[in-house]
Amino acid sequence: MSDVSSAIKNTVSITLFNKGMAGRIFESVREEGAKVVIKNNNPECVLLSPDEYIKLIDVYNDMKLLELAEERLKNADSKKLYSEEEVWKSLKVSDKDLENCPEAEIE
Repeated sequence: MSDVSSAIKNTVSITLFNKGMAGRIFESVREEGAKVVIKNNNPECVLLSPDEYIKLIDVYNDMKLLELAEERLKNADSKKLYSEEEVWKSLKVSDKDLENCPEAEIE
């Protein structure tokens, strides 16, 4: 039964937009989360808050990067891989250089 009530709470009719209730609908999206807009008894679109949309896009982008990394690892030639120490040595970076380097923020 909770699935039915959840579906009802998370849908909104296009008629409500036509009656000038867009402000209330957008407030509901901000407070309660995504809503599915129904037009002629069919789902027409999904309304998300900007924060929800950004989170969704971030997850999607992270998954695409993970997929790319896994593909590269699968196809990597182990004879062409370098250890961390070899990379730092080739760049002439010492442990002392790394200790004096400020911490990087990664988003």
